[in-house]
Amino acid sequence: MGTMDRTDMMTSFVSPTALILIDMQKGMANRGPRNNPDAEIRMAELLARWRERDQPIVHVRHLSLSTDSPFWPGQPGAEFQDGLTPLETEHVVNKHVTDAFAQSSLERWLHQRGIRSLVFVGVSTQMSVEASVRTAGCLGFRCTVVADACYTYDRPDLDGRPRSADDLHRVALANLQGEYAQVCLSRDLMAT
Repeated sequence: MGTMDRTDMMTSFVSPTALILIDMQKGMANRGPRNNPDAEIRMAELLARWRERDQPIVHVRHLSLSTDSPFWPGQPGAEFQDGLTPLETEHVVNKHVTDAFAQSSLERWLHQRGIRSLVFVGVSTQMSVEASVRTAGCLGFRCTVVADACYTYDRPDLDGRPRSADDLHRVALANLQGEYAQVCLSRDLMAT
């Protein structure tokens, strides 16, 4: 994985830098074989660091428009996972599609606060994380994706062949690296 070195990492962040947590909801847990079993631990560490530094935090929540979805508003699956629940002072963005910027006020909220640098974590790497980072990059935000603080699940390809979560994760990160974002590991980010 092409990651930033520590020198690049330290010079790439500007204040304020928002931590964007994507879809860390109870309905995303235990959906089958996945990669990065410690991703939630890494996310919680980054969340604690952002809180210590009083940096902006955005929790993105998927609320389905389908009544039979575990992400339908009011269902237990739509609730945030324990340990990653927003504080009252932290911004929550509700979305109905994979992209956190589509049909939401996220871009405006960030611009109003002069936030141009974003760090993304969450689930699923090749779905909501990738979609949101692509849009953010195209909108001119400086984006970083924390590889070990994102995860996904096994999923078949178009021909029905099984694809591992790790392969899907790595391809999604490769799609983002350099073009839309820089990819790093949480230990490098925590060291800055």
